Amino acid sequence: MLRVGRICRRLNSGGSAFAFLAGPRPTIGRGSTYCLDNYCLGTKCTDDKHIGFLNQKPRIGSRGTCFSTTTETFLVQARDSSQLALEIENAIDQKRFDDAWRVYEKHVHMDGIPRKSVLSKLITGFAATCDAHRLNQSYSVVDHASREKSELLEREPLIYLSLVLARCALPHLAVNVVRKLVKMEAYPPVAAWSAIVAHMCQTATGSFLAADMVMEIGYFFQNNRVDPRKKSNRPLLAMKPSSFTFDIVLTASLLFGTTKKAEQLLELMPRIGVKPEASLLVVMARIYEKNGHKDEILKLKRHVDEACGLSESEFRQFYDCLLSCHLKFGDLDSAVDMVLDMLKKGNAAKRSLEAAKAVLAAVENSKIYLPSGRSGPENSRSSDKSVSTDSQMLDYVSFFKDKSFARLESEARESHRLLSHKLQEQVGLVKSEHGILHPTETMYAKLVKAFLEADKISALASFLVKASKEDSPVSVESSFVVQVISACIFLGLLEQAHDLLDEMRFSGIRVGSSIYSSLLKAYCKEGHHDDDIAALLRDAQQAGIQLDSSCYEHLIQSRAHRNNTSGALHLFKEMKNSNIQKSGHREFEMLVRSCDNSEVALTTKLVEEVRSGHTVNHAIHDWNNVIHFFCKKRLLHDAHKALSKMRVLGHTPNAQTFHSLVTAYAAVGGKYIEVTDLWGEMKVLANSNSMKFDQELLDSLLYCFVRGGFFLRAMEVIELMEKCEMFIDKYKYKSLWLKYHRTLYKGKAPKVQTEAQLIRREAALHFKRWIGLTGK
Repeated sequence: MLRVGRICRRLNSGGSAFAFLAGPRPTIGRGSTYCLDNYCLGTKCTDDKHIGFLNQKPRIGSRGTCFSTTTETFLVQARDSSQLALEIENAIDQKRFDDAWRVYEKHVHMDGIPRKSVLSKLITGFAATCDAHRLNQSYSVVDHASREKSELLEREPLIYLSLVLARCALPHLAVNVVRKLVKMEAYPPVAAWSAIVAHMCQTATGSFLAADMVMEIGYFFQNNRVDPRKKSNRPLLAMKPSSFTFDIVLTASLLFGTTKKAEQLLELMPRIGVKPEASLLVVMARIYEKNGHKDEILKLKRHVDEACGLSESEFRQFYDCLLSCHLKFGDLDSAVDMVLDMLKKGNAAKRSLEAAKAVLAAVENSKIYLPSGRSGPENSRSSDKSVSTDSQMLDYVSFFKDKSFARLESEARESHRLLSHKLQEQVGLVKSEHGILHPTETMYAKLVKAFLEADKISALASFLVKASKEDSPVSVESSFVVQVISACIFLGLLEQAHDLLDEMRFSGIRVGSSIYSSLLKAYCKEGHHDDDIAALLRDAQQAGIQLDSSCYEHLIQSRAHRNNTSGALHLFKEMKNSNIQKSGHREFEMLVRSCDNSEVALTTKLVEEVRSGHTVNHAIHDWNNVIHFFCKKRLLHDAHKALSKMRVLGHTPNAQTFHSLVTAYAAVGGKYIEVTDLWGEMKVLANSNSMKFDQELLDSLLYCFVRGGFFLRAMEVIELMEKCEMFIDKYKYKSLWLKYHRTLYKGKAPKVQTEAQLIRREAALHFKRWIGLTGK
C-alpha cells in the first residue's frame, strides 16, 4: 500500500524530514521488498514549503539515498503484507469471498503465501460454503502451499476441508488432501479420516479412491514396521486403520462392484494386525462369493454359525452367498441339501413359534407379566434409536472444538448403516420371517433352471418330491411342483414336464387336473404327439383326474384337423358321458391369471430366468480358482500352465482370470513384458466381445505399465478408460512418475534415434502432459 501521506506529514513536521531523507537506508518502509532507486512511485506531494528542498541535487549518490529530484512527484510505493492479511480476514468474516480471493492473489504476488492463521482461515472459510467453486479455490490454496511452504498448513483445517470435499461429492480432491497430510507427517487420526472415507464411499468413484487410500495408509503398518513402544510413533499409530474403517470400505466396494480391490484389502488386514469384527465375516463372505472363492466361504461358515451378535439380516446375507456359490460352481447337490435343510428347520421353527404364541396368549389372558426392566415401547425406542447427522455441514469452530472427533465418528457410523441397508437389498436367494430363513422364488427358479440345463430330470424330480413333503401350500394348484411343471409347459419343455409329471405320480404327489389339461393342450397345439396324448389320458384316468371341457375341445379339434374322425367322435362321446359343464375350464384359467399374482410367483420367476438367456460356465469359475491360487502363492509358471490348459479345453479367460495374473505380476515386479503380452490377448478378446473390461482390471494394467515405463501401452489403457468414462486417479500416477521416472526424457531429444525410440519418447512425453507435468 502507499505510504506517501505519512511521509509527507513527516516532511511538514520539520527537521525529522531531513534525517529521514539523508539516511543511508536503501529501502523505506517496514516489510517492503522493493529497493527505491532514482525515483519513487507515489502520490505527488505538492507542499510549496518543501519544493525548493526537493528540487536540490542530492549530496550523495542515488544508490545511498534511493532518492532523486523526481521524488516530489513519486515518493515511495511500499506494500504492507500485514494490512493485506487483515483485509483477507475481514473479507472472510463478512463472507466477501470474491474480495478475499482477489486480496489473497495480490498477497501471493507481492509477498508470497500469507501467514499460518490467515491461510487456515481462508481454507476453512471457503470450505464452509460447500460451494463447488469455493471448494476448488480452497483446494488450490492447499495445493500451492503444500508445494511452496507446507509448514504453513495446519492439520485441522486440512481435515475439515477434506471432510467437506467428501461430503460435497468431490472425492478425488478429498483423498488428495489426506495424502498431503500424510506427506507432511501431520497424520490425521483414524476417527477423522474414517469419516472422510465414509462420505467418499457414497459414490462409485469415491469408493474406488477410498480403497486405494486405505491401502496406502495401511502400507505404513505392514509387518510391524511401526514400533508402538516409541513415543514419537504415537501420532502415526493414531492413524492406523481400524476394523470399522475396513468395514466401511469393504461394504462400499461390494455395493459398487469393486470386489477385486476389496479382496486385496482383506489380505492387508492380517498384515497390519487388524482383527475383523463378527459383522465383517458376512462382508468377507460376500466378497468371496463375488470373486468365486467357494472354499473361503466354507471356511467362514463355522465362524459365522458360532459368532455372537450377528443379526437376522447378516445370517440371511451369508446363506445367500453360500447358495449363490453352489449354483455358480454347479454344485446342485449341496444347494438342494441347503434348501431342504432350510425347509425342515423352518417347519420346526414354525411349530415352536406357534407353541410360543399359545403360551404368550395364555399369559396375557391371565394378566401375568413376565419380569422385565422396562416396558416394551421404551425398550424399542432406545434400541431403535439411530445416530443421525445434520444435513448441514458443521462450521469450523464447532468442528475444531471436537478434539476427539466424536461427531465425525457418529457420522461415519450413520453412513455405514446407509451403505449396509443398500447392500441388504441385493440379497435375492434367501428371505427371513420371524428369524426363520426360507429360500425365495428366485432361488427355486435358479435351482430348477440349473437342473434343466444339466438335463438332470430325475434329480430335479427327487428334489421336487422332497420339497413338496416339507412345503405345505394353501392349495394343490399353487404348490411348488405344479408351478415348476407349469413353467416347463409354458417354455415348451413338454418332454421334461411329462417326465416330471410321471415322477410325481409314481411318488404319490397329487398335482391336480390343471397340469394335465395344460400339458394336453400344449401337445395338441404342437401336433404329432399322439402317443404322448394317449399315455397322458390313460394316466389321468388311472389317477382319477377329471379333465375340463376346454381340454376335450382342444383334443377333438386336434384330431379333426388330422382327419381322425373316429378319434374325435370317441372323445366327444366320452365328454358327454362324463357330464362335463362348459364352465369346467375355469379352474385352469384362474391358474393362468394368477401367474401375475404372488400365489404362483415361481412360475413367472422361472420363465423370466430361462428367457434371460444367462448361462453359467461352471468350468471357468473352477479354472479361475486354480489360477488365483497359483497367483496368490506367486507360482506364476504354474498359473500360466493352468491358463494354457484352460484355453486348450475351450474355456475363454475372462476379466477375473487376467486380474489375478496382472495383480501377481505387479506384486512380483519386473515382469512387465509378460503383462504386455496379456494386454495383447485381452484386446483380441475384447474386440471379439468375448470379454468385457472393468475399471479394476484396467487400473491394475495402467499401474504396471507406468511402473515399468511402458508409456505407449499406458496411453492405450488411458484412451480406453476415457472412452468408457472410467475414473483415473491422476494424482496416483503423477506420484508414480515422480518416484520412478522423474529424470526420464528431461533433456533435448538426441539427433540420431530410431523410429521406435522416437515413438517411445513421444508416448512418455504425452503421458507427462496428461498428468500435468508439462515443462517440468
